[in-house]
Amino acid sequence: MTLGKSKISFLQLPTPLERLDTLSKELGINFYLKRDDLTYIGGGGNKLRKLEYFVADAQKQNATILLTVGGAQTNHGRLTAAVAAKYGFKSAIVTTDEYPGEISANLLLDGFLGCSVYFKPTLRLSEAIEVVCKELEDSGEKVYFIPLGGSDALGALGYYDCGIELAKQFRNIGFKRPRVFVTAGSLGTYLGLEFARLNRRLSFDLTGISVLPRKIAAAEYGEELFGEIYSTYIGMLGFNIDVPPKASQLDINENYTFGAYNNAVHEVREAIYLMARKEGIFLDPCYTGKTFYGILDMVKNGEIEKGSDVVMIHTGGFPGNYAAHHRIEMENELSGFMRIDENI
Repeated sequence: MTLGKSKISFLQLPTPLERLDTLSKELGINFYLKRDDLTYIGGGGNKLRKLEYFVADAQKQNATILLTVGGAQTNHGRLTAAVAAKYGFKSAIVTTDEYPGEISANLLLDGFLGCSVYFKPTLRLSEAIEVVCKELEDSGEKVYFIPLGGSDALGALGYYDCGIELAKQFRNIGFKRPRVFVTAGSLGTYLGLEFARLNRRLSFDLTGISVLPRKIAAAEYGEELFGEIYSTYIGMLGFNIDVPPKASQLDINENYTFGAYNNAVHEVREAIYLMARKEGIFLDPCYTGKTFYGILDMVKNGEIEKGSDVVMIHTGGFPGNYAAHHRIEMENELSGFMRIDENI
């Protein structure tokens, strides 16, 4: 029970906080990775912490199907489908993306899980959700809707929990005030951590690395969403936050979007290869690859000081490497590693 809201605890927590010895030496920082990619259901990833709360709420409402939204290759959708399968729900995903022309990466895994994926590229997202909800309800389903990325007040509790978990791990290591970096997409993960950090007065600083360009600044959007989280939970415990933070107080870096969401970027792929070749850990090109590239760039330009304690939260997303527009670029760049005997 957290903040008066029940959850189903299906994760093996805490997730590891791993020191990256080779990269620490080469970058000149004390570099750790919080391994939320090692949550085991459905291939793992950050959305599972949020889904502990959503599944409990769906059960209370006697729902029969979990419906969510995202891009064609949504990690959140894949994990929603995995948890739905584990707890006896049906699952469905709505996307306004075009069909990518092949069933690969997360789409393939959605098929493994028996999840229905509705492509509605001619509709606005709100319209597509309404159409699919009606279709499901007309067929007798009781729909439980989970927003994009699980990013609302309820979902944010998953990373409120994680913030407290991190603070305990930092105390055990002996960190005084490390700087934590996390991918900022739909912002539920970032704001859940920030909510915990401010309300519990936790001893770490937090930076979100935005991975998509927005019509309004990410911090302004974050201020609005944080306000909703604050107003939802203000009555549930003694708050140490007097008022929700202003946009200027939220540290969300928008320098590493490369102009689009889930775009194929050479520099990001190079960061992915570096992590793999130095630490044997796989990142993805949409989320964690951009975040790690941002950390590398900030070390290079001095925004991250040498010798400082730096933690990156690994939010998962590995199947994204197999999406065609990323995979083809990687195949072209990496083909030289193969040694094929043409005489056979």
